[in-house]
Formats: sequence, structure tokens, C-alpha cells
Amino acid sequence: MSTDAYREALSRVLLLTPDEQLQLLADIVVMLRQQVTVEPQHSIMELEGLGKEIWQDVDVEKYIDEERNSWDK
Repeated sequence: MSTDAYREALSRVLLLTPDEQLQLLADIVVMLRQQVTVEPQHSIMELEGLGKEIWQDVDVEKYIDEERNSWDK
């Protein structure tokens, strides 16, 4: 919608009574809810195993020891 069209619509809305403005708002909400698709929520469990190939050839005990040793430096 262009800015001019928006301004025209707003000026017309301002001519309505408060009850008519509320009804218009309710109608717009209903219209928008029909147009908007809700994206499904995701679970943190979808990340399970992500990046596991990075750790495939890593000796976990050695890695942990190296990390702990780096704290003392």
C-alpha cells in the first residue's frame, strides 16, 4: 500500500465513531488471521546430533584434559 493510500484510509477511519473504529479493527484482525500462516514451533530436540561429525575423531578425555590445562595458564 502506498503512503498516500494509507493516509487516505487513516483519514477515513478517523471520521468513524469509536464503536465503528473498534468494529473495523476487529474485522481487520479476522481478515489478517485468515491470511497469516502460523509457523510451527520447534523443539530443542531437533538440534540433536547437529555437528556430531566435528567430534567424530576427537578423543574426549584428551580434549577435556587440554581444556582444563588451558584454564591454569
